[in-house]
Amino acid sequence: MRITSYYPVILTRDVDGTAAFYGAHFGFRPAFTSDWYVHLQFGADAAVNLAILDSGHDTIPEGARTPTSGLILNFEVEDPDAIYREVEAAGLPILIPLRDELFGQRHFITRDPNGVLIDIIKPIPPSAEYAGQYETEALPCGD
Repeated sequence: MRITSYYPVILTRDVDGTAAFYGAHFGFRPAFTSDWYVHLQFGADAAVNLAILDSGHDTIPEGARTPTSGLILNFEVEDPDAIYREVEAAGLPILIPLRDELFGQRHFITRDPNGVLIDIIKPIPPSAEYAGQYETEALPCGD
């Protein structure tokens, strides 16, 4: 199998509002828009995609037509501190404040209007305890 693209699809009852949220707060812009589906691309990198789909649409199997829950979107970024300040200023909920984790992340968690968690992450060097759990080529290094 050769995968040519990969992106999450958020099932929601508010397609327009959800698409607007990701545009206003995280820099995504529509590449395709209909009343039941919006395909978003990150403004700085068209390879980073996210889709918003009406949870009741008939392209979804009947038994699965419920809004997305239990999902965390991880956005790896260069400067989580700057995004944290922007998210705070915008009044978005801060579920986990900005902090460094021993396993190798500087991050914080907010959420979208649907309850989807958004984890803003910058890889950092892990503690010695966690460094041994990484494959050598996957070990985060500092800037």
